[in-house]
Amino acid sequence: MSFTITVRELKERLDKGDKILLLDVREPHEHSLAKIEGSVLIPLGELPHALNRLDPQAEIVAYCHRGMRSADAVGFLLQQGFTNVKNLIGGIDAWSVEIDPTVPRY
Repeated sequence: MSFTITVRELKERLDKGDKILLLDVREPHEHSLAKIEGSVLIPLGELPHALNRLDPQAEIVAYCHRGMRSADAVGFLLQQGFTNVKNLIGGIDAWSVEIDPTVPRY
């Protein structure tokens, strides 16, 4: 089972109406610069204290700036018993380049 998803795969899934929780694990100042609409912000450092805000049964796609912090988040969530979690390859930077150029790059 793969724990990654590309921005194109995510866009196709969202366009189909699949129910996916987008988890932004960046810092609030980054989230205010650029975000994927509908995402939930829980910075990586706060994730251990915010598990009660996430549904363990939900499909979760975590993202950050380029995919490093969200990879850590996915590993952590898997350790906590979440089973349907994926890391967005390339993060919001790839989303801006390949999917939505209106999302600012930083």
